[in-house]
Amino acid sequence: MAKKKNSSTPTQPYHPTMKRTHRVAFMLNEEEFKAVNRFIDKYQISNTSKFMREAVIRTILKRLDEDHPTLFD
Repeated sequence: MAKKKNSSTPTQPYHPTMKRTHRVAFMLNEEEFKAVNRFIDKYQISNTSKFMREAVIRTILKRLDEDHPTLFD
């Protein structure tokens, strides 16, 4: 008989340096809020904070990658 996995163990190891200690808040207008909620409902996103955080970081990293200094600029 197969053993059950212990679901209480985290999937990723805990890294104290990765602990989130800085809060960031921003406001949305009604149309932006509706668009975000529509997207979250459509794609069944269960963790809105994670989704927002990843979207912001993805945008930042993409812009930094595009704007990196080149030798001949």
